[in-house]
Amino acid sequence: MAANRKKSCLDEGTGYRVFSVFNTCLLVLILFLTAYPVYFVLIASISDPTKMVANYGLMWLPHFPLSLTSYRMVFRHSLLLSGFGNTLFIVIVGLAFNMVLTVLGAYLLSLKNSLLKKPIAYLILFTMYFSGGIVPGYLNIKSLHLMNTLWALILPGAISTYNMLIMRSAIGALPDALMEAAKLDGASHFQRILNVVVPLTGATSAVLMLYYAVGHWNAWFNASLYIQSPSRFPLQLVLRQVLILGEDSEMASGMDAGSEIAAATVIKYALIVISTVPIMLLYPFLQRFFVKGVMIGSVKG
Repeated sequence: MAANRKKSCLDEGTGYRVFSVFNTCLLVLILFLTAYPVYFVLIASISDPTKMVANYGLMWLPHFPLSLTSYRMVFRHSLLLSGFGNTLFIVIVGLAFNMVLTVLGAYLLSLKNSLLKKPIAYLILFTMYFSGGIVPGYLNIKSLHLMNTLWALILPGAISTYNMLIMRSAIGALPDALMEAAKLDGASHFQRILNVVVPLTGATSAVLMLYYAVGHWNAWFNASLYIQSPSRFPLQLVLRQVLILGEDSEMASGMDAGSEIAAATVIKYALIVISTVPIMLLYPFLQRFFVKGVMIGSVKG
């Protein structure tokens, strides 16, 4: 019997080691497949343009001599700075609308005895699974006279049902005694939101702010539908014009044909870096809130 138990423990130890080795190799492979494209774009953007075109393919080190010419050329683009400004406006103003409406909606759904709570909750949940579609949305924006304005990129997506449900769970996880105490002290609903809900759901709010900010920063499709003036293009639409439509001649102007083709290649990588780095800088500051914020309210006592 002792021998069988010893053999069983040995088998479990061997199986665990095999699993650990396999799991480690798999995670390293996933890490490589995820990180290498980012690394490639970064080193390609500072590589010598001529050598980059001549030796295009898998690359571990940049092609020397290192050059920042591509970044200087990118800032020649007349729409880059206006694209940055438009995107920052959309992110800042849109984020303010998003968080205010999300907190207000989540607070309403978390109240115990609010009037018409269930019908309102069902109507909100319905919009999570069914939408009007592109054509009704376009006609709606047009009828509201929002065409060719940045508000067309902010107001239609002012609230996310999924994010509001996350916030509702976070508010629902707060002790009822806190709300009762605030009510007994004479606090209004807005005072309870500002003094109780907002401070105690900071982790969840940080996560939702990141979700909303990344969504605004990366959005380009609605802008391609509703924005006609190039001066109102957000940054991602400018990026699309260069990467897909090939509108990089303005940045590489003044070169011979061969050099212009070589420069156009590294210009695209430099533009990707410039448009990606600002939003990536948010992650180190908000990463610690992720697990805590999303898990709040997931387990009820």
